[in-house]
Amino acid sequence: MVSINRAFVRVKQDLDRYLSPDAILSAAIEAKHRWRKRILDPVVTVQLFVLQVLNFNTSLTHLTHLAGRHIKPSAFCQARARLPLAVMQRLLRSMCDAAGATGLFHGHKLWIVDGTSASLADTSALQKSYPQPKTQKAGCGFPLMKVLALFDAATGMLVEMVPTSLHAHEQSRVWQLHPLLSAGDILLGDRGFCSFWHLAMLGARQIHGLFRMHQLQIVDFRPHRKSRRKGETGRPTSHWVKRLGKHDQLVHWIKPKNKPKWMDAATYAAMPQQILVRELRYTLVNRGQRTRTVTIATTLVDPLKYPCDEIAFLYGARWEVETHFRQLKTTMKMRVLKCQSVDGVNKELLAFALAYNLVRLCMHEAAKRQQVDIQRISFIDTLRWLITAEPGEPMPDLLTNPLRPYRFEPRAIKRRAKQYDLMNRPRAELRKRLLQKEVAA
Repeated sequence: MVSINRAFVRVKQDLDRYLSPDAILSAAIEAKHRWRKRILDPVVTVQLFVLQVLNFNTSLTHLTHLAGRHIKPSAFCQARARLPLAVMQRLLRSMCDAAGATGLFHGHKLWIVDGTSASLADTSALQKSYPQPKTQKAGCGFPLMKVLALFDAATGMLVEMVPTSLHAHEQSRVWQLHPLLSAGDILLGDRGFCSFWHLAMLGARQIHGLFRMHQLQIVDFRPHRKSRRKGETGRPTSHWVKRLGKHDQLVHWIKPKNKPKWMDAATYAAMPQQILVRELRYTLVNRGQRTRTVTIATTLVDPLKYPCDEIAFLYGARWEVETHFRQLKTTMKMRVLKCQSVDGVNKELLAFALAYNLVRLCMHEAAKRQQVDIQRISFIDTLRWLITAEPGEPMPDLLTNPLRPYRFEPRAIKRRAKQYDLMNRPRAELRKRLLQKEVAA
C-alpha cells in the first residue's frame, strides 16, 4: 500500500479512525467490492479523493504533489470509476454513527433537511440526467444538479446527500431520507417540505415534522371557523379542532383527492384520510430581518410539552443549514463539480460530504476543549489547520467567532466581477462571428 505523505497523518488519532484503512476496507467488503492488489486500491483511492476535496477540490496534477507520489491523473480517474458508490455511502454512514447525538429537544433528536444546487460539466451524459434550466439556450448553459441534504442539527454532520434533477420537486425525493431517521426524531425544513403527503409519510414512521407553512396554504386562526366548501376560495381546506392560544391551534388536514405524479397508487391508497396538525404563528421582533411573521405546521401537538416560544426557537435552528451549505459550496468549492459522468459526480458529492464531516469532527473536539458551542468554532480556520498541520502536531485553540445573534447584512456585494457579456449563443457560433469580425474579441 502506498503511503500518502502528510495527508491523513495530520488528523489526530482520535479522528483518524473515521477514515482509517481498516474502516475503508470494511466499507469495501460490506459493499461486496472486489479489487486486485495494486497501488490505487480502495484505501488510497478514497484517501486521495478526500484529500483533493479538502484542498478546495484542487486539480489532479496538484494532487500528486500533495500525495508525495507521482500518480497519473488518468490512473486516478480510473480508480475512482472502479470504486463502487456504496463504499463511500457506507463510510459516510459509519462516520455519522460514530459521532453520535450530542443535543436533544425534549428527548427528540433533531435533523435538518434542505436543498441546494451544484453546476456540472457540460457533457451529454450529465445534460441527460441533470438538464440545464429551460431558460438557457442549448449550448449556452451547464447541467445543474439539485441536492437534498440531511444534517444532524446538533453537530452539523452531513448524514446523506440525494442528487436529483433540477426539475424534480423536493417532496418527490425526500422520502429517501426517512429510513435514516428513527421513531421520535424531529425533522426541520422550509416550506418546500410542508405538505399533507410529507407529514403523513413521516407520521407512518412515528417521526415528527416541523416546517414553515407553504405560501399557498391558507391559515385562519379564528375559533370554530368554517372549512372551504366545494367551489369556494379564500378559506382553508383544513378542519378546525381546538384553539391552543392566540395564533396557535389544532386542525385536521384532509387528504387531497388528486394523487401527486411522483407517488404510486399503492402509496396513495395507504395514506390516512386526515392527520392532526398544529398550526402556529409568531412574530420576529429583531430589526433588519426580511420576514416579520412566520407560520409553522408541526406534529408536535402538545402545547404544554412544546410551548409556542420553544417551537419558534426550534425552527430558528433550521437556518444553520444555510451556513452549512455556504461552508460546502463557497469555502470548500462544491459550487462546481468537476467529474464528467453521472457516477463520477455522485461520488464527488460523497467525497465532499466525507471531507466536510472531517472538519466538523475537528470542530467538535475543539468546541469541547475550548468549552464553547460548536457553531462558534471557525470552519475555515479548522479546515486550514487540518490541511497544513505537521504530522503529530496537537490541535491548537481554533478561532472562535464572536456571538452576534442579531447581526444582519444586506444581500449585496461590493467587489463586482468583470463585466463580460453572458454567453447567449453556442460557443461555435460566437467563434464564427469573431472570425467574421461581427463582435469584438
